[in-house]
Amino acid sequence: MPGLVDTHAHLDFPDYAQDLPEVLERARDHRVKGIITIGISVSSSRKAADLAEEHPWMWAAAGIHPHDVKSVEHDYLKHLEEISRSPGVIAIGETGLDYFKHKSPREIQQEVFREHIRLARKVNLPVIVHCRDAHKDTLRILREEKAHEVAGIMHCFSGNAEFAREVLGMGFYISFAGPVTYPRSGELREAARITPEERILLETDAPFLSPQPCRGKRNEPAYVAHTYYAVAEVKEIYLQQLEEACLQNVNRLFGIQPG
Repeated sequence: MPGLVDTHAHLDFPDYAQDLPEVLERARDHRVKGIITIGISVSSSRKAADLAEEHPWMWAAAGIHPHDVKSVEHDYLKHLEEISRSPGVIAIGETGLDYFKHKSPREIQQEVFREHIRLARKVNLPVIVHCRDAHKDTLRILREEKAHEVAGIMHCFSGNAEFAREVLGMGFYISFAGPVTYPRSGELREAARITPEERILLETDAPFLSPQPCRGKRNEPAYVAHTYYAVAEVKEIYLQQLEEACLQNVNRLFGIQPG
């Protein structure tokens, strides 16, 4: 079998401080061939880059989560650009808009999101986008900032099939996480069904959003297997076919070869 890729996890989080080696061993035991660990602040991005350098089958992204942009330092872009040039850093993010929890003012979220996209274009890296209850503004900013020039991922997709088509029309990839396995996530499953194999990716968003068989537990990369099973069933394709597609997609988008 080809193997699995977890395109979005937060392995620098304190949740894994005591047992990260065991977490990575379980991922390997479940045929995970690659993990992208995602920064949510300058310090988190540095830790993610360090993990990627330490583990040849891991990569990193550098960015500021929209929850935290209200307290962003004036020179944060300089630091993110420096981190982005580290070995193993393959994307800018996560970045984007979150109007659900609204932990940072919308106008600041939007400006920092724009700055991330500009940085991604400057360093020629894809952008990893967080979007929750902010679909219209997210699409508008991606278009206005010409994000299609570098493309990227709409991570932990939370929209419907119509929003998926808009994202796909911009040349972006769509990544589905644990919620696609939940019993009441019919709209998500329909979005996964209509997403072409050449544009689909899967993730955990660990330590959050454990898939249905593991709900109530801390999420970890090994659990991405449940999401693969669910999406293969929704798309009515063989699991091996989905695995091959995801491996090809991360290679096409990021230029990496998990293995």
